Amino acid sequence: MRPTAAVLALAGCLAALGGLVGCDFELNDGRTATLTYTEDAQAAYNEAMAAFEAKDWEDARALFSEVKRRFAYSRYARLADLRIADLEFEQGKYPEAISAYRAFIQEHRTDRNVEYAKYRMAKSLFLDIDDTVFLPPAEERDQATTIEAHREIRTFLRQFPRSRYREDAAYMLEVVTGRLVRHELYVARYYLKEDVFDAAIARIDYALRTFPGSGLDAEALVLKGETLLKMKKPDEARAVFESVIRDFGGPFAVTARR
Repeated sequence: MRPTAAVLALAGCLAALGGLVGCDFELNDGRTATLTYTEDAQAAYNEAMAAFEAKDWEDARALFSEVKRRFAYSRYARLADLRIADLEFEQGKYPEAISAYRAFIQEHRTDRNVEYAKYRMAKSLFLDIDDTVFLPPAEERDQATTIEAHREIRTFLRQFPRSRYREDAAYMLEVVTGRLVRHELYVARYYLKEDVFDAAIARIDYALRTFPGSGLDAEALVLKGETLLKMKKPDEARAVFESVIRDFGGPFAVTARR
């Protein structure tokens, strides 16, 4: 059977969908049908965005999922993926947001929104660090999420040095770096209290080497000097204290002079 003109036209239009363009063709009875794939995708996406902006999370999720199902070959399907991640973020569901942003990055590596997705993933990790008053002090708790946040924020700043999100990312990096250093110093003080001096020195040196410029260098060095004194290494301790006085000043320099 030879294909009709309408069937051939329809096939041509379907082939054109990859280019996301509209297409007209004639039916046998003379009526004109128009394939408006992109326009329909945009309309469906806008409807989902209206629910998102109204904070109607359940409807927004369903509508974005429908965009992905019906218009899988349009850019609006990718945007729907991203908005579902945003939906989790806006509800404070940070582990779910992290997973959704990471999936977007992996599936759409060349998309122009990867920068945004990486920033929001880093932000989700940052906000997932729980500082509730009902938990022990931050430096006493497991630092796995903080370490991951530190890694992702540094990666973001390295990959996108001129990003419009740079200022916020730099602030987050400062906060998580300080938290990681405080944890190392907390552990070092524990070892010092238990007279496990080599372990204390190792934790202090690790903090100084791994997180330079944390703002806690002077505190770490004073603790190192105190540990060296307990190890009966006065000359090494004196050299450390002198470096604090010379390079930092402030209250820790006063402590070092003693």
